[in-house]
Amino acid sequence: MPARFVPLSDVAEMLSISASQAYALVRSGELRAIKVGGRGQWRVEQSEIEAYIERSYAETERQLAAERALEAGQNR
Repeated sequence: MPARFVPLSDVAEMLSISASQAYALVRSGELRAIKVGGRGQWRVEQSEIEAYIERSYAETERQLAAERALEAGQNR
């Protein structure tokens, strides 16, 4: 059974980013996480990682559409 919550180091590996970038996503609120245990270790639920990825896809699509619209306007 896969773990429901994963440490930020695993999140970083999943997203091919550094651990500090994963922490920055949490601190900015872009990626929801919780602190657990006596030492306050950050953990991210698998479903939150998937939701972040979906939001990132949607944002990328919006950015590309805006760029295409700008280019189409310049080519007139």
